[in-house]
Amino acid sequence: MLILDDVTVRIGGRAILEGASAAISDGRKVGLVGRNGAGKTTLLNVILGERDIETGKVERTKSWRVGAVAQEAPNGGESLLDTVLAADRERTQLLEAVEHEQDAVRLGDIHARLDEISAYAAPARAARILAGLGFSADEQRRPCREFSGGWRMRVALAAILFAAPDLLLLDEPTNYLDREGALWLEDYLKR
Repeated sequence: MLILDDVTVRIGGRAILEGASAAISDGRKVGLVGRNGAGKTTLLNVILGERDIETGKVERTKSWRVGAVAQEAPNGGESLLDTVLAADRERTQLLEAVEHEQDAVRLGDIHARLDEISAYAAPARAARILAGLGFSADEQRRPCREFSGGWRMRVALAAILFAAPDLLLLDEPTNYLDREGALWLEDYLKR
């Protein structure tokens, strides 16, 4: 559960949020709509812990993994697919551990966890997300640095969707999407 209780945030002496309260249960999908400057991004930053509050409190389920699209688009030499796959840190760490683990019992535990999180099906799932956001199979194998900033922001969005956090915060997620991509994202989020 996410709880905002009487949250006030001031920037330069001006109240951006004043007395904001909400309670959002596990599994709920919530959209936040408002005019420019109403405090939507500030509120998301408060939830992420990136903005201090003047009064009130923010609480969320401690075990939740929180995800938000980074402000900076990926720009490395890794392929789009590898960039998205790297967003699942647990999978990445387990696959690395398999390469070095000598203890048979521990190795069995690692493989059991990999199976439990569907790690071996992950490339296909990542490819489907990238395809939904407009990337062809050939483009998915190309390095991120070969794409424009807008297309790399789509990769950042794909990565956070792939990571499947318990709390997903999206700030204007359709900014870099065409109509087809926006419709795909809407359908993906509904599911």
